[in-house]
Formats: sequence, structure tokens, C-alpha cells
Amino acid sequence: MLNHHLCAARRSISSVAMAAVVALAALVSTGLSPAWAQKSSSDKAPAAAAPAAPSNAAKAATMPSSLTPIQVGDLSAVPVPALAAKAWITVDVTSGQVVASSNPDMKIEPASLTKIMTAYVAFNALKEKRIALDQQANVSQIAWKTRGSRMFIEPRKPVTVDELIKGVIIQSGNDASVALAEAVSGSESAFVSTMNEEARRMGMTNTVFMNTTGLPDPQHVTTVRDLATIARRMINDHPDYFPYYAMREFTYNKIKQSNRNRLLWADPSVDGMKTGHTDAAGYCLVATAKRGDRRVITVLVGSDSMATRAEESLKLLNWTFQNFETVKLFDQTHAAVEAQVWQGKVDSTKLGVSEPLWVTVPRGKAGEVKPIAKRPDPLLAPLAKDERVGTLTLMLDDKMLLTRPLLVLDPVERAGFVGRTVDSVRLWFRKKPE
Repeated sequence: MLNHHLCAARRSISSVAMAAVVALAALVSTGLSPAWAQKSSSDKAPAAAAPAAPSNAAKAATMPSSLTPIQVGDLSAVPVPALAAKAWITVDVTSGQVVASSNPDMKIEPASLTKIMTAYVAFNALKEKRIALDQQANVSQIAWKTRGSRMFIEPRKPVTVDELIKGVIIQSGNDASVALAEAVSGSESAFVSTMNEEARRMGMTNTVFMNTTGLPDPQHVTTVRDLATIARRMINDHPDYFPYYAMREFTYNKIKQSNRNRLLWADPSVDGMKTGHTDAAGYCLVATAKRGDRRVITVLVGSDSMATRAEESLKLLNWTFQNFETVKLFDQTHAAVEAQVWQGKVDSTKLGVSEPLWVTVPRGKAGEVKPIAKRPDPLLAPLAKDERVGTLTLMLDDKMLLTRPLLVLDPVERAGFVGRTVDSVRLWFRKKPE
């Protein structure tokens, strides 16, 4: 009844009534959150009094959740198989979720898995047109004499950037890695600095690169979690160059060498990614496969043979594909929340995510995912498009799967003086203690 009378007063307000409403608003405004916009687009009067500081509810809505996302594998009725490796991880590429892992943050020697970042930095240079695939590269004495696995490049013998990339990815050539680094940055040390900058930018907090090859160095370390991060970035950032990883063999200098990733022959869905081995690291493999619309990455390190790393990686890939599914819940056209707006030119707006939100769950569980929006109440105008107003959390079996910022999808302009004042009064009457 009160709202009815207030709306009627708003339509026919006189100068005396206006003064009374303004006086009432002034009395109650100190308990309200910041002002916004509302219904009347013709109100041209001066702005209302300055709003009070944000309420505790508004502050809490933008605070990170105290919950920690679980590994979705913990909710599966089918447990992860036993794997003969020191550390491993499996990640869904689309959702970015860790499905399961063992020792994901243990510092390890990456061996030739280092070359994923070597190739990534080179692909950045290609994308930025600082180098070209058909460009002739100089082979220095330093590159030529690099020990370990080799492409067999030679000084004064022609080699292109394209051939060096194949030498790095297919043949795992240490000489090719150094020559490619010199072609991009002038020296291996300058190139390594860029590798470390990229690692920091990607959030690879436990990784330090000391060279482009993966040759042993006490300070040259990473984790399987960080390796999964760079592998996912490689797939998403450089789809035009990713097919290099599916090539089974390459011949240079009349020497044919096969890709050491045995899964390229064992499973047609596997199209990458990189092997590695040193005495300290053991046999390592970053593998990826695409089946239907889903892509999965596995990282496995510290196995005892080439055969074991392939068999255990395939076992992990199969478990991830067979027991989990990835579904899209929200995007720009499918809002997570239809929220009431106060002091705006419209009464409500849509809240959600700016990018499609995919979630990986045990098969058959997608319908049980519960979205929980944490946002200020009241929600006050003005609201800009993509403004963060809270958090969106996806829960399954009372466990957090993931959380994302809750954004404004439809902007709301601030109302005129009368609209803001009337809503201030209405909010005062509905206000509850925090």
C-alpha cells in the first residue's frame, strides 16, 4: 500500500510535496548504499545528496569466497587409476578445471618439456611478424655444439625457422632450440628472459627456466600444474601452429627422426604434445587428445620407461574422457541472475559472465550443478556493462567446482532526482539490520 501511494505521489508531486519528500530522504539517506538511476527519464532536477559508504553486504559481495574449488575427480564414482609416476595431472581444456592430480605442485626437472615454452615464445614472434617461417636462420657455434638430443644442424648449412620449429617439436633437438632462440632474440639468454616473463604472466609461480632445452640445471624447475598451464595456453593461443605437435617424423640433413610421443601411433585422438627425459626427471610426457568437442591435457613425469609414460598417460586420458563431461551453463545470452535494481531508469538487469562458462562434472551430474550468486542487496544504479558486482559460484554435492566474477550484462543508467528520492524512501522502509 505504501509503494502505491509513493508512486502516485511521484506522478503528481507538487512543490510542497517535493520539499517534504526531499526532507524525508535527507533524514534516512545516511543508512543507504550509493545512489543509482530509476524510472523517470524526464527528471532534470539536481542530483540528490551524496550517498553513504557501501554497506557490508555490498563489500562482501566482491570479496573472494572462503571455499576452495575441489578437483572434480573427487566426486566421481569411478576412482582414478593407479599410475606409475612421481607426479601427474589431468585438465579439461575447455573449462580449465583440474580433474585430478597427484603432487601437482612438487618441484620437478622439466627436461625437454621445457621446449613447449620455447615453441610458445617463437610462435608469439611469428604472430607478431618479428620472424617468418621461411626466414633463413644462422647456426652459431654455440647452437651447433649444444649437447644432448640433436637435429644435426650445422654452421653455414641453410636452415629455416620452419625447419628449426620441427626440429624442436618433433626431434626434440637441443641444437635447434638454441638456434631458434638466437633467431628470435639474438641470444639464448635473452630468449630465456622472455620465457620467464611469459611464465610469470601465465601464473606459473613455481617455474624458473635457465635454458631453452631442458638440459639439467639445479635452478631449472617447474611443476606438473605449471606444465598443464603452458600446454593449455599453447592450444588456445596458437591453434594455427599447434598441428606441428601431431607430426610423426621429420627429416633434416638426410637424417629422419620420429616423434618420441608413442601415443600419436597408439590413439588417433591424440595430437600432441611433448616428451622429455633425463636421469633425474625420468620419462615424462605432456599428452593431449580431442574426442568430439572435448579436449583433455595430461602431464605425467617420473615414469621408468618410454613405454610406461605412454601407457600411463593413455590410461589417464581414457579415465578423464570416459567418466566426465563438460557442459556450458551460462554466456552473454543466458544470464545467471535477473536482479532488481534501485534508483535506476529500469527496475531490473541481467547479471552473469562475459565469456561462456563451461564446467566439468562427473557424467550424468550436469543437472545437479547449483549456481550461487553473491551480490549486494540492494543493487544500486548506475551500473556499467561488465562491471563486477559480486561472484558466481558453481556447486555440486555441496562442493565448490569453480567461481567467477558476477558481471552486469545490461547497463543501467541512474534515475533522475525524483526517482532516486522515492527509491531512497522505499529502501528505508524495507531496510533490515545487517
